[in-house]
Amino acid sequence: MKDNQLVSEVRWDRVPLVAGSQDAGAWLGFQACRGLALNTLDAYSRNLERYLRFLRVTGREPQDVKQETVGSYLRDLTKPFGTGEGPNVRMANATIQQHLATLRMFYDFLVEEEHCTRNPFRQCARHSSRSLVQREHKLPTIPTEEDWCRVLAEAAKEPIRNRLMLAMSYDAGLRREELCLLETADIDPARRTVRVRAETTKSRRSRVLPYSVTTDELFGRYLEQRRALSRERGRLFLSQSPRNRAQPVSIWAWSKIVGAIARRAAVTGFTPHTLRHLCLTDLARADWDIHEIATFAGHRRIETTLIYVHLSARDLAAKFDATMTHLHRQRLELMGRLFQ
Repeated sequence: MKDNQLVSEVRWDRVPLVAGSQDAGAWLGFQACRGLALNTLDAYSRNLERYLRFLRVTGREPQDVKQETVGSYLRDLTKPFGTGEGPNVRMANATIQQHLATLRMFYDFLVEEEHCTRNPFRQCARHSSRSLVQREHKLPTIPTEEDWCRVLAEAAKEPIRNRLMLAMSYDAGLRREELCLLETADIDPARRTVRVRAETTKSRRSRVLPYSVTTDELFGRYLEQRRALSRERGRLFLSQSPRNRAQPVSIWAWSKIVGAIARRAAVTGFTPHTLRHLCLTDLARADWDIHEIATFAGHRRIETTLIYVHLSARDLAAKFDATMTHLHRQRLELMGRLFQ
């Protein structure tokens, strides 16, 4: 299955244990054939590789895992880690949930293929009303205006391509895969719109989004530079490095670029996805209807969009203002009666 053209997007060189396991390789190849987003496929492969590495250390095979091993793996996921140069950190709850979701699906596959009699990551949860690891519901971190200004100041020192990528990512609220997979034909400068193709999105829904005049100016300047690299149509953002000259910019390269900008700006927790969070929160602050924001973002569920309404505090601000106005009026009336 791994030789099939449909699974060419799997980075097999980065997951040698998965590649060397018939069952794990078959499962990951099946996921690739489903046409999942590159980021999702990458997460599945890394999560499964980590699990197989743990099993190798403990001397167990996936088919032999029982609740004791599941418990040991949960402890391994939740234990603090660090380099010794600073305080130890723990894996984020959302990342742990992602790991567990990957393993539940992997074992469902093994049970379906009759290579395993039970799913240990579902069996444990079945005996309890609580999940294996309690899910935390945290809102994304949004940079302050001061942080945002520092990021922009550092981004201004970047090459024109990087400035355009950052501007377009914010303007259209693009995920990093959507941004890096844009093609020259996806941009309509006459209408200042960008078309996000269904096959590049997480929800598999295409959408057409506007971008600003500032981004349009950057786009015009970048096109001149791109023509010097390649006159062929295709991926919009190309590498200028001697090693990968004229090759498409990968999602990993873009993450490194944003990370470097954030470090220079001394802004922690700023990632490519922060640009999307900030864009959608700003739309909520501007009183966009929740369904309009969902359409803009390409969300399948309104519940996902509600996060940005909460981040903007729009749902509470109006009630708070009305309440304070009412209380203020009551207090003034009471004072008036007392002082008569």
